[in-house]
Amino acid sequence: MEILNTHYETALQLLLSFVIGAAIGLEREYRSKAAGLRTMIIICLGSTLFTQVSMAIGENSQDRIASNIITGVGFLGAGVIFKDGLTVTGITTATTIWISAALGMAVGAGQYFIALVGSVVVMIVLTVFEKVQTVVDRIHHARSYKIVYTDERDFIVGLELELKKLRLGFQRKRDLKDEKGFVLFYEVYGREKLLDAFNTYLKRDERVKMFEY
Repeated sequence: MEILNTHYETALQLLLSFVIGAAIGLEREYRSKAAGLRTMIIICLGSTLFTQVSMAIGENSQDRIASNIITGVGFLGAGVIFKDGLTVTGITTATTIWISAALGMAVGAGQYFIALVGSVVVMIVLTVFEKVQTVVDRIHHARSYKIVYTDERDFIVGLELELKKLRLGFQRKRDLKDEKGFVLFYEVYGREKLLDAFNTYLKRDERVKMFEY
């Protein structure tokens, strides 16, 4: 009877893990992210299975297997982070993979309350906070600029004067010279409309060979 109860609880844990992974995966799939429905379900189920196995093996192996789960998930997360020019994408998806594994481990360890509350919080962050972030970005948006320009001594002075006129915050990161010309790296932040106005300024300046952000 005890064996049946154990098998019953194991099956329930896998089912709960499936539901949690599916809920998170559906949200990621809806937004067409790299790690979608199937990926999140498998990550959550895999973490639950590894945790169940570690607890069945004995106390001496539990911490070792748990640490290996974290390491493996770290490699998966790193695989969905991409850098395109000065833009980095996939960080939210990577952290979602990480937290999905943590929720799966909580289910496998029998910590159902932690797993359920954690799942609710994750869904709130992924859905509600997406809209909040959109509003915040409109008010305070940050862009990392790479600007290539011709050798004009007053170019930087004029550029920073324009940024001040637009009431944009900025920080000059570094400057260098390569085969394309003189290169500036700026961190600029402010309202999205003002940042677009700064883009227009750069397009109109004949000294600017190219820029990206």
